Amino acid sequence: MRPHRAGFVLVTVLAVCAPRPAQPMEGGPFRRAGRPADQPPPRLRRSAVALAKAERVALHAVPGGREDTQAQAASSAEGQQPSQAAAARVRLVATGGTISSRTGGRLTAEELVQSMPGLERYVRPEFEQFSNVASSELTLDQWLALARRLNEIFATDAGIGGLVVTSGTDTLEELAYFLNLTVRTEKPVVVVGSMRSPSALGYEGAANLLEGFRVAASEDARGKGVLVVLNDEINAAREVTKTDALRLGTFQTRGYGVLGVIDADRAVFYRNVVKRHTAKSEFDVRSVTRLPRVDVLMVYQGADGDLIKAAADAGARGIVMAAAGAGATSGTQQAGITYALKKGVLVVTTTRAGSGRIAPRRGPDAAQPARSVTDPLTAFERARRIAGEDLSPVKARVLLMLALTRTTDPAEIQRMFLEY
Repeated sequence: MRPHRAGFVLVTVLAVCAPRPAQPMEGGPFRRAGRPADQPPPRLRRSAVALAKAERVALHAVPGGREDTQAQAASSAEGQQPSQAAAARVRLVATGGTISSRTGGRLTAEELVQSMPGLERYVRPEFEQFSNVASSELTLDQWLALARRLNEIFATDAGIGGLVVTSGTDTLEELAYFLNLTVRTEKPVVVVGSMRSPSALGYEGAANLLEGFRVAASEDARGKGVLVVLNDEINAAREVTKTDALRLGTFQTRGYGVLGVIDADRAVFYRNVVKRHTAKSEFDVRSVTRLPRVDVLMVYQGADGDLIKAAADAGARGIVMAAAGAGATSGTQQAGITYALKKGVLVVTTTRAGSGRIAPRRGPDAAQPARSVTDPLTAFERARRIAGEDLSPVKARVLLMLALTRTTDPAEIQRMFLEY
């Protein structure tokens, strides 16, 4: 293109694309699912974008050349983003955690939504504040209230596309699994957190939250249960665990791998969850006023069984043993387990190893082998020993608490551990 022709094209395009004089627009504070007041109206933004494109084309585009190809690719990528009218409506339900914990105060749900530039290119965002505390400060009663609230949103708002829940990372995997068992919907529910606070250099909370919104808006995320999204990765609530106290890539699914990833173009899934969850769950917490006490105790060399006896005497209805290897105890713990079983306490065996499955025993008496002459337990008492499958100790506790809201039958509870 010769210089004098380039100037002619630029002047012509500038004349066509120049925006009309702006008319006074009503403005106001940021609204739920609305446009921030400090952004220009969509028509003016489109005019500015068109003007910038015209300048690039007039000054640099050579038909069939490299710049022309790049311009076409950029235009194609922009066209893949959903329009505001077609974007899913996704609501943030904020509970607190490190993602909100800045120096001098906590970010609100509204401030979290405002921290993500360009969010409205992907979804129509909404927000509400459930709580604003560290995850370890959430009570079990608040867990129940949160599950009821999420169920209420889905039941009363048919147009909602999905929900994003913020949580502190210390107990995020427990909350996510609890919601996986109690929120009865096929629509996406995504739990998001961050390892660094908003006041720290390298805060990744806004990026994680944006990706959580994108996953919640994805049709491919439907029917996969509650999802945990951090560090560009999608994990299943049942399988994911926190593996490092500080590193950003702490949330991992040992042995099975991630469900998917979030890239620039979309959320990509590689597998499905086969265990029962969400819409297919039998756990209904609408009438549950309190979760039963279940304690977790670890096996270690020379451990005393008195702690197991103390938990049973203190009113625990279930005990989860984080056993060594494939289910071994130590010291006098077996005597403590026998004491608890005779008192009617259910004892679930899991492994402290970080991965691996604790399987039910085979044969007609699946819970324990036949009683020996020296065995103080009856067959029914032995049946109170439950195999925890591949659940971590803390997640086995979550499932046992919910199981005990429905039944005390050991066979039924063992079935639940097999299915969930």
